[in-house]
Amino acid sequence: MLEVLGLSKHYPTPAGPVVVLSEIDLRLDAGDSVSIVGPSGSGKSTLLYILGALEPPSAGSVRLNGTDPYALDDRHLAAFRNRQVGFVFQDHHLLPQCTVLENVLIPTLVTSGTDATPRSRALELLDQVGLGHRLHHRPGELSGGEKQRVSLARALVRHPQLVLCDEPTGNLDHDATNAVADLLLELHRSQRTILIVVTHNLDLAQRFAATFRLSDARLRPL
Repeated sequence: MLEVLGLSKHYPTPAGPVVVLSEIDLRLDAGDSVSIVGPSGSGKSTLLYILGALEPPSAGSVRLNGTDPYALDDRHLAAFRNRQVGFVFQDHHLLPQCTVLENVLIPTLVTSGTDATPRSRALELLDQVGLGHRLHHRPGELSGGEKQRVSLARALVRHPQLVLCDEPTGNLDHDATNAVADLLLELHRSQRTILIVVTHNLDLAQRFAATFRLSDARLRPL
């Protein structure tokens, strides 16, 4: 369960604080999926970074399955983020010198864990996203849609509870967008994650169980 209470974020400036997020409440259970839309600069990415334990809030709390990541020390915070949160960004952030399989396995190398066979997990996911035949190719040999499919597999390789996607189809054409969206939802259903997707694509946004709009620092159901 993801519980967000009174979440606020502001940045100090010489002219006074700039409020990006104000008093946001959100509760999601395993298997829930939501999309968030809103104008550029409204704070959508900032909200994802806070939920994903990348940036602390100015006020309020975030708890994932009862754990407040911002109450952890740096070492345990990094382990929490690596184990509990999967990220998919608009730019896939694949390492160009690594193969497809190596890129998916990168999160399993960061911290020790209980995964007995991370390679088997990576192979299974790459099969699911249709790239079982491209294991030893490098990112430069893949299309944009294929690169994003690799990033989906990488995000899920450690069985995260929370999957956060920031414009996951923003750089893709119409056909690749639909293919990646289909895979994202299929994997979400099979893994029963909590899925939050930020997008400007209203057609994509409507494919999720609930849609919110972030504007004027407030998050409201659409």
